[in-house]
Amino acid sequence: MSSKAEAALAVFKSYEGEEEGVGEWFEVDQERINLFADATMDQQFIHIDPEKAAELSPYKVTIAHGFLTLSLIVHLGASIPPKKPEALDGVYMGVNYGLDRVRFPAPVLVNSKIRARHTLMSAELKGDNTIQVKRLVTVELEGAEKPVCVAESLTRLMYG
Repeated sequence: MSSKAEAALAVFKSYEGEEEGVGEWFEVDQERINLFADATMDQQFIHIDPEKAAELSPYKVTIAHGFLTLSLIVHLGASIPPKKPEALDGVYMGVNYGLDRVRFPAPVLVNSKIRARHTLMSAELKGDNTIQVKRLVTVELEGAEKPVCVAESLTRLMYG
């Protein structure tokens, strides 16, 4: 195992189960929703047609796609400073390895703001120079008690 990966693993292990931080608010507007609809070819009215949504949707406005919310977790997490920056000493690359459990407990209404909250679930060695970090990512909606997305995100960090 590389000495940098070994040192980083010890740092991550020292705060497993703890919250790492909360990110900045980010507004989800209709233009972003429309661009996502175009990119994914998911043109359901509840996302892209404000008039029809006002008439037929229980929310009375358009809502973001659940997968749009999920796709924003990397951006939302970028505003969360590392809890212990020394855990990243020697990282030359990090990759999104995937997701475990994902849920969308509530919708993101157009023009609302969301942010991410990170909790370190686990860190484990996945090779001589690679650590897999599992985080609970909770995407919160400004002014709401219920989260809009809860996901277990897996990241692999490679150390030089």
